[in-house]
Amino acid sequence: PHRPARRAVLRTAFTTTLVAGTAGALAPVLLKDPGTPGRGERRSQAPERFSETYRGRHIRGTAPAVVPAGGHPGAAAAVSTATVADVTVDGRPLHVMRRADGSYLSEVNHYESFPTLLETARAAVDELGTAHLAATTPHTI
Repeated sequence: PHRPARRAVLRTAFTTTLVAGTAGALAPVLLKDPGTPGRGERRSQAPERFSETYRGRHIRGTAPAVVPAGGHPGAAAAVSTATVADVTVDGRPLHVMRRADGSYLSEVNHYESFPTLLETARAAVDELGTAHLAATTPHTI
């Protein structure tokens, strides 16, 4: 007699937890205003240029054109015509790739993306620690 009641309680608790977890995970996606930029998105069209010393390492970078992440239909054409970003750490090239959403990832942080080149370079320095990048990129060998 106690088993059916116990099963019903456990089933109800499991279902409630599942529904609450799903709602919590989907809420940011479903409640987001389509006109507001999301994480990693920028609206600026200005070229990104920086040169600074970060944690004792000299980082420098340029991106000729900034395409807004998740932008308008013409953004895909702008991405394909933009030239490659140039980023160096202590004068050595850091290979940086542009993702479809407009964020960047580097050869050092392949599984994490960043909204700007500067943040990408800083994250690479953090990850490298005292190690140095190779003098040449794999594409020039």
